[in-house]
Amino acid sequence: MIKTLFLVGIGGATGCIFRYLTSITISRHFSTIFPLATFTVNILGCLIIGILLGMFERQQLVNQDLKFLLITGFCGGFTTFSTFSSENLTLLHQGNYTTAFTYILSSVFTGVLAVWGGIMITKI
Repeated sequence: MIKTLFLVGIGGATGCIFRYLTSITISRHFSTIFPLATFTVNILGCLIIGILLGMFERQQLVNQDLKFLLITGFCGGFTTFSTFSSENLTLLHQGNYTTAFTYILSSVFTGVLAVWGGIMITKI
């Protein structure tokens, strides 16, 4: 368990650093009202988790340590949007269309509502 926590922690810390560096690089070069830095990080995270999942499947790798380090840790630290997207793709591949669309809509709506609610709580 300690080894797993260490792997997830190292991967997560690295992912957070890369998220920060990507965000400041995008923000420095592109000034726009659209949240391009976050969008870029989220889409890059989805691409990275897709590549990693594909590599693990293609190479038939079942190394849990690498999965904890790269997928749970790095991708989780870089963006949880990648995990969200991967879970939805799995649901769609399994034919669970209603669950996938419910998850997508409820996550986005509830997430935005929760951020708004958090802000409102601080104004009380």
